Amino acid sequence: MKLAIFGGGQLGRMLAQAALPLDVHCQVLDPTEAPCAAAAARHIHGDYADHAALDRLADGVDAATYEFENVPVEAVEYVAARVPAAPGATSLACAQDRAHEKQLFEDLDIDVAPWAEVNDPNELRAAIARIGLPAVLKTRRFGYDGKGQVVIRGADDMDAAWEAVAGQPCVLETFVPFEREVSMIGVRSRDGEIRCYALTENVHREGILRQSTPLAADTLQASAEQSLTRVMQALDHIGVMAFEFFVADGRLLANEIAPRVHNSGHWTIDGAVCSQFENHVRAVLGLPLGDTATRGPCVMLNAIGQMPTVAELAKVPGCRIHAYGKSPRPGRKIGHVTLIAASPDELKQRLAVLQAVMIG
Repeated sequence: MKLAIFGGGQLGRMLAQAALPLDVHCQVLDPTEAPCAAAAARHIHGDYADHAALDRLADGVDAATYEFENVPVEAVEYVAARVPAAPGATSLACAQDRAHEKQLFEDLDIDVAPWAEVNDPNELRAAIARIGLPAVLKTRRFGYDGKGQVVIRGADDMDAAWEAVAGQPCVLETFVPFEREVSMIGVRSRDGEIRCYALTENVHREGILRQSTPLAADTLQASAEQSLTRVMQALDHIGVMAFEFFVADGRLLANEIAPRVHNSGHWTIDGAVCSQFENHVRAVLGLPLGDTATRGPCVMLNAIGQMPTVAELAKVPGCRIHAYGKSPRPGRKIGHVTLIAASPDELKQRLAVLQAVMIG
Protein backbone atom coordinates (compact mmCIF):
# COMPACT_ATOMS: atom_id res chain seq x y z
CA MET A 1 0.00 0.00 0.00
CA LYS A 2 1.04 3.62 -0.52
CA LEU A 3 0.30 6.71 1.54
CA ALA A 4 0.64 10.36 0.49
CA ILE A 5 1.57 12.93 3.14
CA PHE A 6 1.31 16.71 2.94
CA GLY A 7 4.47 17.97 4.62
CA GLY A 8 7.95 16.54 5.00
CA GLY A 9 8.91 17.56 8.53
CA GLN A 10 9.68 15.31 11.47
CA LEU A 11 6.06 14.23 11.84
CA GLY A 12 6.00 13.11 8.23
CA ARG A 13 9.30 11.34 8.79
CA MET A 14 7.96 9.44 11.81
CA LEU A 15 4.73 8.57 9.98
CA ALA A 16 6.78 7.11 7.14
CA GLN A 17 8.99 5.19 9.58
CA ALA A 18 5.93 3.74 11.31
CA ALA A 19 4.37 2.80 7.96
CA LEU A 20 7.27 0.69 6.68
CA PRO A 21 6.76 -2.32 9.02
CA LEU A 22 3.16 -2.43 7.74
CA ASP A 23 4.55 -2.65 4.19
CA VAL A 24 3.17 0.83 3.53
CA HIS A 25 5.38 3.14 1.50
CA CYS A 26 5.00 6.91 1.76
CA GLN A 27 5.57 9.89 -0.47
CA VAL A 28 5.62 13.43 0.89
CA LEU A 29 4.96 16.77 -0.76
CA ASP A 30 7.12 19.56 0.64
CA PRO A 31 8.29 22.87 -0.83
CA THR A 32 11.76 22.70 0.74
CA GLU A 33 14.74 21.22 -1.05
CA ALA A 34 15.67 18.56 1.49
CA PRO A 35 12.97 17.91 4.12
CA CYS A 36 13.90 15.52 6.90
CA ALA A 37 11.11 13.10 5.91
CA ALA A 38 12.97 12.41 2.66
CA ALA A 39 15.14 9.97 4.61
CA ALA A 40 12.13 7.66 5.01
CA ALA A 41 9.84 8.57 2.10
CA ARG A 42 9.88 9.64 -1.52
CA HIS A 43 10.05 13.43 -1.70
CA ILE A 44 7.95 15.35 -4.21
CA HIS A 45 9.35 18.86 -4.38
CA GLY A 46 6.55 21.33 -4.95
CA ASP A 47 4.17 23.91 -3.57
CA TYR A 48 0.88 22.98 -1.92
CA ALA A 49 -0.95 25.24 -4.38
CA ASP A 50 0.64 23.61 -7.45
CA HIS A 51 -1.91 21.27 -9.05
CA ALA A 52 0.79 19.42 -10.97
CA ALA A 53 2.60 18.67 -7.71
CA LEU A 54 -0.69 17.62 -6.08
CA ASP A 55 -1.33 15.27 -9.00
CA ARG A 56 2.08 13.67 -8.46
CA LEU A 57 1.37 13.34 -4.75
CA ALA A 58 -1.94 11.54 -5.39
CA ASP A 59 -0.59 9.32 -8.17
CA GLY A 60 -0.71 5.64 -7.28
CA VAL A 61 -1.50 6.05 -3.56
CA ASP A 62 -4.26 4.41 -1.54
CA ALA A 63 -4.92 7.41 0.73
CA ALA A 64 -3.59 10.83 1.70
CA THR A 65 -3.02 12.61 5.01
CA TYR A 66 -1.18 15.63 6.41
CA GLU A 67 1.43 16.15 9.10
CA PHE A 68 0.65 19.77 9.99
CA GLU A 69 -2.49 21.90 10.04
CA ASN A 70 -1.34 24.84 7.92
CA VAL A 71 -1.80 22.94 4.67
CA PRO A 72 -4.25 24.88 2.47
CA VAL A 73 -7.73 23.38 2.78
CA GLU A 74 -8.09 23.68 -1.00
CA ALA A 75 -5.06 21.42 -1.51
CA VAL A 76 -6.54 18.67 0.66
CA GLU A 77 -9.89 18.99 -1.12
CA TYR A 78 -8.17 18.76 -4.50
CA VAL A 79 -6.39 15.53 -3.57
CA ALA A 80 -9.50 14.17 -1.80
CA ALA A 81 -11.33 14.29 -5.12
CA ARG A 82 -8.86 11.67 -6.38
CA VAL A 83 -8.03 9.49 -3.37
CA PRO A 84 -9.43 9.12 0.17
CA ALA A 85 -7.97 11.88 2.38
CA ALA A 86 -8.02 11.69 6.17
CA PRO A 87 -8.43 13.59 8.34
CA GLY A 88 -10.83 15.47 6.12
CA ALA A 89 -10.91 19.13 5.18
CA THR A 90 -13.52 19.79 7.90
CA SER A 91 -11.07 18.96 10.69
CA LEU A 92 -8.35 20.95 8.98
CA ALA A 93 -10.47 24.07 8.51
CA CYS A 94 -11.63 24.02 12.13
CA ALA A 95 -8.12 23.69 13.55
CA GLN A 96 -6.85 26.51 11.34
CA ASP A 97 -9.11 29.09 12.97
CA ARG A 98 -9.05 29.60 16.74
CA ALA A 99 -12.45 31.30 16.75
CA HIS A 100 -14.15 28.44 14.91
CA GLU A 101 -12.36 25.98 17.18
CA LYS A 102 -13.51 27.68 20.39
CA GLN A 103 -17.05 28.03 19.09
CA LEU A 104 -17.09 24.28 18.37
CA PHE A 105 -15.99 23.57 21.95
CA GLU A 106 -18.81 25.70 23.33
CA ASP A 107 -21.34 24.11 20.98
CA LEU A 108 -20.28 20.69 22.33
CA ASP A 109 -20.52 21.83 25.98
CA ILE A 110 -16.76 21.61 26.48
CA ASP A 111 -15.48 24.15 29.02
CA VAL A 112 -13.32 26.99 27.68
CA ALA A 113 -11.91 30.14 29.23
CA PRO A 114 -13.88 33.34 28.47
CA TRP A 115 -12.95 34.61 25.00
CA ALA A 116 -13.96 37.01 22.25
CA GLU A 117 -13.23 37.63 18.58
CA VAL A 118 -11.09 40.72 17.93
CA ASN A 119 -10.67 42.34 14.52
CA ASP A 120 -9.61 45.90 15.32
CA PRO A 121 -8.40 48.05 18.25
CA ASN A 122 -11.95 49.06 19.19
CA GLU A 123 -13.02 45.43 19.47
CA LEU A 124 -9.89 44.73 21.50
CA ARG A 125 -10.84 47.48 23.98
CA ALA A 126 -14.38 46.16 24.23
CA ALA A 127 -13.13 42.59 24.72
CA ILE A 128 -10.76 43.69 27.49
CA ALA A 129 -13.59 45.55 29.22
CA ARG A 130 -15.73 42.42 29.08
CA ILE A 131 -13.14 39.71 29.81
CA GLY A 132 -10.73 41.61 31.99
CA LEU A 133 -6.96 41.42 32.37
CA PRO A 134 -4.59 39.71 32.24
CA ALA A 135 -5.56 38.17 28.92
CA VAL A 136 -3.88 36.57 25.91
CA LEU A 137 -4.25 37.95 22.39
CA LYS A 138 -3.84 35.19 19.80
CA THR A 139 -3.96 35.34 16.03
CA ARG A 140 -6.84 33.28 14.68
CA ARG A 141 -4.58 31.55 12.17
CA PHE A 142 -1.00 30.27 11.84
CA GLY A 143 -0.01 30.23 15.50
CA TYR A 144 2.22 27.47 16.89
CA ASP A 145 5.02 27.01 19.45
CA GLY A 146 4.04 30.26 21.14
CA LYS A 147 4.04 32.30 17.91
CA GLY A 148 1.21 34.74 17.27
CA GLN A 149 0.46 35.17 20.98
CA VAL A 150 0.85 38.19 23.24
CA VAL A 151 -0.01 38.48 26.93
CA ILE A 152 -1.74 41.73 27.89
CA ARG A 153 -1.27 42.41 31.58
CA GLY A 154 -2.33 46.04 31.77
CA ALA A 155 -4.21 48.59 29.68
CA ASP A 156 -0.90 50.19 28.67
CA ASP A 157 0.07 46.95 26.89
CA MET A 158 -2.86 47.03 24.47
CA ASP A 159 -1.37 49.11 21.65
CA ALA A 160 1.91 47.18 21.68
CA ALA A 161 0.01 43.88 21.65
CA TRP A 162 -2.09 44.90 18.67
CA GLU A 163 1.05 45.99 16.85
CA ALA A 164 2.75 42.68 17.70
CA VAL A 165 0.01 40.68 15.94
CA ALA A 166 0.20 43.07 12.96
CA GLY A 167 -3.50 43.78 13.03
CA GLN A 168 -4.47 40.24 12.13
CA PRO A 169 -7.89 38.81 13.11
CA CYS A 170 -7.48 37.48 16.64
CA VAL A 171 -9.17 36.02 19.66
CA LEU A 172 -8.71 37.41 23.15
CA GLU A 173 -9.00 34.95 25.99
CA THR A 174 -8.65 35.15 29.73
CA PHE A 175 -5.18 34.31 30.98
CA VAL A 176 -5.66 31.01 32.78
CA PRO A 177 -3.63 30.56 36.00
CA PHE A 178 -3.42 26.85 35.29
CA GLU A 179 -2.08 24.19 37.62
CA ARG A 180 -0.77 22.08 34.75
CA GLU A 181 -1.08 21.54 31.01
CA VAL A 182 -2.23 18.19 29.67
CA SER A 183 -3.12 16.65 26.35
CA MET A 184 -5.30 13.77 25.25
CA ILE A 185 -4.36 11.92 22.09
CA GLY A 186 -6.76 9.55 20.44
CA VAL A 187 -7.41 7.90 17.12
CA ARG A 188 -10.65 7.28 15.25
CA SER A 189 -11.04 4.64 12.56
CA ARG A 190 -13.09 4.80 9.37
CA ASP A 191 -15.88 2.82 11.03
CA GLY A 192 -15.99 5.18 14.03
CA GLU A 193 -14.01 3.19 16.61
CA ILE A 194 -12.11 5.48 19.01
CA ARG A 195 -9.10 4.58 21.14
CA CYS A 196 -7.28 6.95 23.48
CA TYR A 197 -3.83 7.07 25.00
CA ALA A 198 -2.98 7.97 28.59
CA LEU A 199 -3.55 11.60 29.53
CA THR A 200 -0.18 13.32 29.13
CA GLU A 201 1.24 16.10 31.28
CA ASN A 202 3.23 18.68 29.34
CA VAL A 203 5.84 21.25 30.29
CA HIS A 204 6.37 24.26 28.03
CA ARG A 205 9.02 26.94 28.12
CA GLU A 206 9.05 29.99 25.83
CA GLY A 207 5.95 28.58 24.18
CA ILE A 208 7.73 25.39 23.09
CA LEU A 209 6.99 21.91 24.44
CA ARG A 210 9.93 20.61 26.44
CA GLN A 211 8.69 17.50 28.26
CA SER A 212 5.72 15.11 28.11
CA THR A 213 4.84 12.42 30.63
CA PRO A 214 1.97 9.93 30.29
CA LEU A 215 0.00 9.70 33.52
CA ALA A 216 -1.17 6.44 35.05
CA ALA A 217 -4.87 6.46 36.04
CA ASP A 218 -5.20 10.26 36.18
CA THR A 219 -8.53 11.42 37.59
CA LEU A 220 -9.14 13.57 34.49
CA GLN A 221 -8.59 10.74 31.98
CA ALA A 222 -12.29 10.01 31.45
CA SER A 223 -13.23 13.69 31.12
CA ALA A 224 -10.49 14.31 28.55
CA GLU A 225 -11.51 11.23 26.57
CA GLN A 226 -15.13 12.42 26.52
CA SER A 227 -14.18 15.84 25.18
CA LEU A 228 -11.92 14.39 22.50
CA THR A 229 -14.59 11.90 21.48
CA ARG A 230 -17.21 14.65 21.08
CA VAL A 231 -14.91 16.68 18.83
CA MET A 232 -13.82 13.75 16.66
CA GLN A 233 -17.40 12.62 16.17
CA ALA A 234 -18.64 16.14 15.42
CA LEU A 235 -15.97 16.59 12.74
CA ASP A 236 -16.22 12.99 11.47
CA HIS A 237 -12.49 12.94 12.08
CA ILE A 238 -10.48 9.94 10.87
CA GLY A 239 -6.95 9.45 12.20
CA VAL A 240 -5.12 10.80 15.22
CA MET A 241 -6.19 13.98 17.00
CA ALA A 242 -4.59 15.74 19.97
CA PHE A 243 -6.59 17.89 22.38
CA GLU A 244 -4.65 20.26 24.63
CA PHE A 245 -6.16 21.40 27.94
CA PHE A 246 -5.35 23.63 30.87
CA VAL A 247 -6.10 22.20 34.31
CA ALA A 248 -7.48 24.94 36.56
CA ASP A 249 -9.19 24.37 39.91
CA GLY A 250 -8.99 20.65 39.24
CA ARG A 251 -11.00 20.74 36.00
CA LEU A 252 -10.20 20.77 32.30
CA LEU A 253 -10.40 23.92 30.19
CA ALA A 254 -10.09 23.38 26.45
CA ASN A 255 -7.14 25.08 24.78
CA GLU A 256 -6.86 23.77 21.22
CA ILE A 257 -6.94 20.71 18.99
CA ALA A 258 -4.42 19.44 16.47
CA PRO A 259 -5.95 17.23 13.74
CA ARG A 260 -2.83 15.12 13.38
CA VAL A 261 -0.09 13.28 15.21
CA HIS A 262 1.30 15.50 17.94
CA ASN A 263 4.56 16.31 19.70
CA SER A 264 3.11 15.43 23.11
CA GLY A 265 2.46 11.92 21.81
CA HIS A 266 6.01 11.13 20.73
CA TRP A 267 6.42 9.02 23.87
CA THR A 268 4.05 6.48 22.29
CA ILE A 269 6.77 5.30 19.89
CA ASP A 270 8.64 3.61 22.75
CA GLY A 271 6.09 3.76 25.55
CA ALA A 272 2.85 2.42 24.04
CA VAL A 273 1.93 -0.90 22.49
CA CYS A 274 1.04 0.82 19.20
CA SER A 275 2.36 4.35 18.58
CA GLN A 276 0.27 7.33 17.54
CA PHE A 277 2.10 7.25 14.19
CA GLU A 278 1.29 3.62 13.41
CA ASN A 279 -2.30 4.10 14.55
CA HIS A 280 -2.66 7.14 12.31
CA VAL A 281 -1.44 5.14 9.32
CA ARG A 282 -3.80 2.31 10.24
CA ALA A 283 -6.81 4.62 10.55
CA VAL A 284 -6.17 6.54 7.35
CA LEU A 285 -5.75 3.33 5.34
CA GLY A 286 -8.77 1.64 6.89
CA LEU A 287 -6.78 -0.94 8.86
CA PRO A 288 -7.77 -2.14 12.37
CA LEU A 289 -6.56 0.13 15.18
CA GLY A 290 -3.73 -0.94 17.45
CA ASP A 291 -3.56 -1.14 21.25
CA THR A 292 -3.06 2.28 22.88
CA ALA A 293 -2.04 0.91 26.30
CA THR A 294 1.06 2.32 27.98
CA ARG A 295 3.89 -0.20 28.40
CA GLY A 296 5.21 1.33 31.61
CA PRO A 297 6.71 4.49 33.13
CA CYS A 298 8.23 6.80 30.52
CA VAL A 299 8.86 10.44 29.66
CA MET A 300 9.69 12.33 26.45
CA LEU A 301 12.07 15.30 26.21
CA ASN A 302 12.45 17.52 23.15
CA ALA A 303 15.87 18.60 21.94
CA ILE A 304 15.52 22.30 21.09
CA GLY A 305 18.19 24.16 19.13
CA GLN A 306 20.82 21.47 19.43
CA MET A 307 21.04 17.86 20.48
CA PRO A 308 23.60 16.04 22.63
CA THR A 309 25.71 13.53 20.77
CA VAL A 310 24.42 10.02 20.32
CA ALA A 311 27.35 8.81 22.43
CA GLU A 312 26.30 11.02 25.35
CA LEU A 313 22.66 9.96 25.18
CA ALA A 314 23.46 6.29 24.72
CA LYS A 315 25.13 6.24 28.13
CA VAL A 316 21.80 6.93 29.85
CA PRO A 317 19.99 3.67 30.69
CA GLY A 318 16.57 3.39 29.08
CA CYS A 319 17.14 6.30 26.68
CA ARG A 320 15.66 5.95 23.19
CA ILE A 321 17.09 8.45 20.71
CA HIS A 322 15.14 10.06 17.86
CA ALA A 323 17.20 12.52 15.82
CA TYR A 324 15.37 14.21 12.96
CA GLY A 325 18.32 14.88 10.66
CA LYS A 326 17.92 18.65 11.02
CA SER A 327 20.69 21.20 11.35
CA PRO A 328 20.92 23.00 14.72
CA ARG A 329 19.11 26.34 15.02
CA PRO A 330 17.85 28.28 18.05
CA GLY A 331 14.25 27.37 18.90
CA ARG A 332 14.14 24.51 16.40
CA LYS A 333 12.96 21.01 17.35
CA ILE A 334 15.76 18.82 16.05
CA GLY A 335 15.03 15.60 17.90
CA HIS A 336 13.57 14.00 20.98
CA VAL A 337 14.45 11.28 23.42
CA THR A 338 12.15 8.95 25.29
CA LEU A 339 13.20 7.56 28.64
CA ILE A 340 11.68 4.29 29.82
CA ALA A 341 12.02 2.50 33.15
CA ALA A 342 10.63 -0.40 35.17
CA SER A 343 9.19 1.79 37.95
CA PRO A 344 8.35 5.44 38.70
CA ASP A 345 11.30 5.68 41.09
CA GLU A 346 13.71 4.33 38.49
CA LEU A 347 12.30 6.76 35.91
CA LYS A 348 12.86 9.68 38.28
CA GLN A 349 16.48 8.66 38.85
CA ARG A 350 17.17 8.19 35.14
CA LEU A 351 15.45 11.47 34.29
CA ALA A 352 17.82 13.40 36.54
CA VAL A 353 20.76 11.90 34.65
CA LEU A 354 19.18 12.57 31.25
CA GLN A 355 18.30 16.18 32.06
CA ALA A 356 21.92 16.85 32.99
CA VAL A 357 22.98 15.51 29.60
CA MET A 358 20.30 17.47 27.72
CA ILE A 359 21.22 20.72 29.47
CA GLY A 360 24.89 20.01 28.88
